[in-house]
Amino acid sequence: MKIPGPWSLFFLLVLALLWLSSAPWGRESKPLINGAGASFPFPLYARWFATYERLDPTVRFNYQAIGSGGGQQQLLHQTVDFGASDSPVRQAILKTAPEKILHIPMVAGADALAYNLPGSPPLHLGPETIADIFLGRIDNWNDSRLAQINPNIQLPSLPLVVVHRSDGSGTTYIFTDYLAKVSSEWARIAGRGTAVRWPTGIGAKGNEGVAGQIRSLPGAIGYLELAFAVQNPLPYAAVKNRAGNYVLPSPESMTQAMASSPLERDDFRISIADASGPGAYPIAGLTWLLLYEKPPDRQKAEKLLAFVRWCLTDGQALASSLDYAPLPPRLRERVLASLPEIR
Repeated sequence: MKIPGPWSLFFLLVLALLWLSSAPWGRESKPLINGAGASFPFPLYARWFATYERLDPTVRFNYQAIGSGGGQQQLLHQTVDFGASDSPVRQAILKTAPEKILHIPMVAGADALAYNLPGSPPLHLGPETIADIFLGRIDNWNDSRLAQINPNIQLPSLPLVVVHRSDGSGTTYIFTDYLAKVSSEWARIAGRGTAVRWPTGIGAKGNEGVAGQIRSLPGAIGYLELAFAVQNPLPYAAVKNRAGNYVLPSPESMTQAMASSPLERDDFRISIADASGPGAYPIAGLTWLLLYEKPPDRQKAEKLLAFVRWCLTDGQALASSLDYAPLPPRLRERVLASLPEIR
């Protein structure tokens, strides 16, 4: 038997590679679906992406948690396949988009008011005191207004350091949406938005940056998404709701916020801040995926919509374990029915 020489082996290898590349599995590659936006839901989105890629090995996700404002801009410039935001896109911006943008609510989340105090005492905060803290009108932890609603703890004589987001952030939108509802002074001075002119405090980038500043600065207080407070870990306050009850953020208290909020809107741009339910946590909000109704890449759009449908059905079961709240059934059914068909 004649043994092939080196050049014969090389020729056979080239033929094999050409045959593999021309076969169906050689021509098809996994579509890479690119997204960018909110860091608020990132712990859950990361779990969803990893889980779904195991269920459907024909798809890959690349998501950059650059903040809601960045996600909106990336989608408008069509540099990503989807955006993610905890603040609805403003109507004036929607009018400039190259195609109609859909707001797809995925879950609810909460802003926790985390703090750094000796001994990590359980803190109560009301809407008036929260507004005064972030307006710069309370600057020491032994302030009588804080002592009055926390009679069972000894608050230290310690400068109070406000920490807020420095980047365009849906987490900021949820927090300022709440403040604008409960404080006319806040609404007049700073208003609501992904970025506002802060009357006081120091800025940090991302939920991770806010957590790091609070952890390193004695006397600090700031807002960040609940999952980041739990993971770091940082103590966070019980907040007085509209019913007069002090409630901690949790999937259950977010669910109650949704249950007592008007959810019957056509475009799903819904605020659940300052909800009226007795067990509702008041600094809560929905988080949305932002999609074009008529996306330019049909193959990616089909894969992305299949993923969204999974997130809104089986994927909802993963939300509570990561400190988010799944959508109520009636809202979820309406959202699923609204998803476009790619033709």
